[in-house]
Amino acid sequence: MGLALHYHPQPDGSVAAGFLGHCALEGYPGLLHGGLIASLLDGAMTNCLFARGLRGLTAELNVRYHASVAATEEMELRGWLEHEAHGLYQLRAELTQAGAVKASATAKFMKSHE
Repeated sequence: MGLALHYHPQPDGSVAAGFLGHCALEGYPGLLHGGLIASLLDGAMTNCLFARGLRGLTAELNVRYHASVAATEEMELRGWLEHEAHGLYQLRAELTQAGAVKASATAKFMKSHE
């Protein structure tokens, strides 16, 4: 099982993927669960690293919920690498739906040696 998102590199160096949720992913009726939103944002940032041939482990994750996310409507996820220094990567991500940013995140990832 998995969410089966397919990320694509973008001209600005970010990665993007579309996602269509399901009512089984609701936290409240009709709304995507906040924990899943955090996981989707974390995954966008992780895939941004993968697209650059990098591997990292989430060390810190900060999520901001701007508005509710409809569970069964198409959404887009994007992740960007902001900074890299001393084995620490700083990234950001956004979840948009119907053209509006519904959630965003920043994170620090530790370089993985696996």
